Order: sequence, then structure tokens, then C-alpha cells
Amino acid sequence: QVQLVESGGGLVQAGGSLRLSCTASVRTFGSYAMGWFRQAPGKEREFVAAITWSGGVTRYADSVKGRCTISRDNAKKTVYLQMNSLKPEDTAVYYCAASNTIMLITTDNGYEYWGQGTQVTVSR
Repeated sequence: QVQLVESGGGLVQAGGSLRLSCTASVRTFGSYAMGWFRQAPGKEREFVAAITWSGGVTRYADSVKGRCTISRDNAKKTVYLQMNSLKPEDTAVYYCAASNTIMLITTDNGYEYWGQGTQVTVSR
């Protein structure tokens, strides 16, 4: 069983930055592909960013490309999402997810484990 705990969410003005963190309670964190998703009120959960087990490959949703960076520190068992130039439409609950695979996963049904989410609110 893998437990994921997100942190770093909060209220920020448009144009500001936040760094989300997700720490995993698993011995073999380096074997897991990781992803970030978000869900805004009344909307479906959507893909934000993903990273392979080694950190060598990343992918982003078009809506965040150029503004967000996903990274990981396997020694700390943590994945990060650095978000810059935030917009009100980035407001959502952000979830991290893990999958025990070497593949890059960009769909939510590809992930086995999910965190509880952290709220990000961007004001105008």
C-alpha cells in the first residue's frame, strides 16, 4: 500500500507561484511513475503533469505547459509541481498519483494510488 500526502497548496494572487509537494510512504519510491492531476468545482479531474521513475521524461497538459515544472527527489520520496504565472483558471484541488511502472502515465485510470489533494486558489 502506498500513501501519498500532498502539501503546498494555498491562496495566491494571479501571476504568483506555488510549489506543491507530494511525499510517498513506500520503500521503493524510485520504481513509481508519478503524476499530478487537478479537479475544479463542477469539472472532471484532468491531467496536469507526469514524470517517469527516473525523472528522465516529463509531460504536461497544454494548459500548464511553460508555466509548470514537475520534478522528483527519489531520496526524499517526493515529487514536486512548481507552478508559476498562476491564473484564476488554475484554481482546483490538486492530486498526486503513483503507479508502479516504468511507463509515463498521463491518464488517471493508469494510476493505482492517490493522495487526498491540496487546494490551490488563485485570486484575480
